[in-house]
Amino acid sequence: MKKLVLLTTLLLLSATYTGFSQEDDEAPQQKESNLLEFTPSKLLYKGQVDIKWFNNLFTTTTFVNEDGDKSSTGGRQNFFTSSLEVFFGVSESRRVNIGFITEFRSNTIGGGGVFDVFKFDGETGVSRSGLTAIAPAIKWQPFKKIPNFSILHAFSIPLVDNEVEQNVFLDEKTFVIQNRFFYDYTFSGDKFQFFADLNTELNLGEDREFFTDANGFFNTSEGGFANNSLRVTYSGFLSYFPTPKWTLQLLSQQFFLIDLGNDFDQNFTTVGAGIKYQLTDDLSLETLYTNFFRARDANTGQTFNIGLRVIL
Repeated sequence: MKKLVLLTTLLLLSATYTGFSQEDDEAPQQKESNLLEFTPSKLLYKGQVDIKWFNNLFTTTTFVNEDGDKSSTGGRQNFFTSSLEVFFGVSESRRVNIGFITEFRSNTIGGGGVFDVFKFDGETGVSRSGLTAIAPAIKWQPFKKIPNFSILHAFSIPLVDNEVEQNVFLDEKTFVIQNRFFYDYTFSGDKFQFFADLNTELNLGEDREFFTDANGFFNTSEGGFANNSLRVTYSGFLSYFPTPKWTLQLLSQQFFLIDLGNDFDQNFTTVGAGIKYQLTDDLSLETLYTNFFRARDANTGQTFNIGLRVIL
């Protein structure tokens, strides 16, 4: 694993050096609102900082097996994820950003209310919460003449001791090598925009083992359930800009977890809609709703999302 971490670090440094070596003498000036200018595909100007705080609450009562049969989860389950992404513009040519991503999670099981995840009380057998992962990251633009295409590389380090404790899952205990591809296209008139996101995540870790209590029921695990697997997620967004300060979005997403040796795979499909609003020149607000309407070996349910983004 030490060799893997070293190799990943060297790759990130190499990509950074490549981006610096291709810099222009002078960066262009920003002209548009942040909603139009800084899509996920676009990079920062040198000296800028992009801070995004995004919160996702997934709630479910049903599980769908590999045959398509639905069953109850035995009470409502809620999974809250709060992610913080911080990136810095370091390239005169606006072709390299570096930064990091962190995740905080709070989960509840057993039929509690949707908002029980915000109690953070750690009730035994019912809830868990904590900082679960941190990932150094680099984002770069490989083609100078295609500024609306970029790639993100990140290496996620798990911070959880056990995925499951007292029957409550918190987060995966796997190292993740992430490669994410962004592309957007703005139609004539600047009113409509299409954005595509292809995300791949290679999960590496130890095989998961369960430990049972005196009654023979498992309540704790070691290792990771998603080790030796590949996540592939495709997302498509269609945005409409009534004004430069408002964005209305429709989205669809397809997720696959592909077995690479852990004897487990799953997939699901989601659709949703959202709104973005530019509160000030620097600060924007985002809300998003999605519905997991089909699944195989996964839960169906809904997500409620809200985020803030500031570009300085």
